[in-house]
Amino acid sequence: MVYPEKIDTLLEARWVIPVEPAGIVLRDHAVAIDRGTIRAIVPSVEAQEQFAPRERIVLGNHAVMPGLVNLHTHAAMSLMRGIADDLPLMEWLSNHIWPAETRHVDSGFVFDGTRLACAEMLRGGITCFNDMYFFPEASVRAAVASGMRASIGMIAIDFPTAYASDADDYLAKGLALRDDYNQHPLLSFCFAPHAPYTVSDRVFGSILTYAEQLDLPVHIHLHETEDEIRNSLKSHGVRPIDRLHKLGLLGPNLIAVHMVHLNSDEIGLMAQQGCTVANCPSSNLKLANGLAPVATLLSAGVNVGLGTDGAASNNRIDMFEEMRFTALLAKAQSGKADMLPAWQVLQMATLNGAQALGLGAVTGSLVAGKAADITAVDFSSLELAPCYDPLSHLVYVAGREHVSHVWVNGKLLLNDGELTTLDERELLLRAEFWRERMTTGPQNIE
Repeated sequence: MVYPEKIDTLLEARWVIPVEPAGIVLRDHAVAIDRGTIRAIVPSVEAQEQFAPRERIVLGNHAVMPGLVNLHTHAAMSLMRGIADDLPLMEWLSNHIWPAETRHVDSGFVFDGTRLACAEMLRGGITCFNDMYFFPEASVRAAVASGMRASIGMIAIDFPTAYASDADDYLAKGLALRDDYNQHPLLSFCFAPHAPYTVSDRVFGSILTYAEQLDLPVHIHLHETEDEIRNSLKSHGVRPIDRLHKLGLLGPNLIAVHMVHLNSDEIGLMAQQGCTVANCPSSNLKLANGLAPVATLLSAGVNVGLGTDGAASNNRIDMFEEMRFTALLAKAQSGKADMLPAWQVLQMATLNGAQALGLGAVTGSLVAGKAADITAVDFSSLELAPCYDPLSHLVYVAGREHVSHVWVNGKLLLNDGELTTLDERELLLRAEFWRERMTTGPQNIE
């Protein structure tokens, strides 16, 4: 006699969208989860005979998909949401963001801001984020407290801040943090030089050496504005991509963020070198920087993932919005309605981002043996009716407000819309504390 296999959780749903194989929708299937790992995905009828779960969850009108992977954000900047809107990038940075960071950013700010961002991300179906900010040890504590999967950027920049005195100090602190948390199951690390205009050739050389030795991604803002390119030509005699190529930084470990202003040779070079682009359409639109040539990049064979950027420049950490914008803008740019179908956009928001972070074997798709990083979207609302194609609905109809459940590594972090690891009331109080402090100064806060 064959007895059912004991497992932790059996998750049954009307639709399971695994991302791998691409474009597949499994109707009335179940995801078997045990010890944080996907054990199997089988028809619900078979699952009830094959498994004996400690917990059975039936989501009768839901689509279950991999958790979304936010390939680029500055999580702590959620506390700067709306602080300086409707301004060009360099004016926004130079006159508002950088002065505010100088006055207010410390480990407490980063801890509170990152927890606030984690709550927003979890409620929007995001299970993994790639962060770039100061005081990354505080980002680590916040990510661990939330239960999210995170790639923590070891930031490097050529000017001093409250976090570090110089570029070497940034790197030393980042590497020490990685050593402390290198075995944590939900954390990974990448080098995060801010941008070509804030990092010297010498520092890029050090980062390249470390990245090759440790086999870690390099996460950088690149070709975001026309001013960046003009200044690079003036200072270095070449465009930023050419400069990084000469320094040896272009390769499969490079995650280039924004990549708005590109010529055909640069697109070919990115493809030839196996680089990844993190497309952040909402931020690019809001700062009027332009639009990344996503369709052309994909056609050339470049891996493209999606990011939200920070809430200070978006002002939402909303991957559903980024998916919809990416799909619609690609169609408008190309003049082809069949450009970037929904299945491909969902893949960009999940598996492509995971692969860029070196996590493709861990997350980004629902496959037996991978971590149970799962998002469930409730299709019961009238604005989602009727549904002919649930995969298309995820990109063109559903929003983050329809996310009902989120698991990371098999742990339920969002249960029927309620956070399980973070206290919403406390987060709101801390957000108000920082709003008052940044508005009136710390001397007026008890």
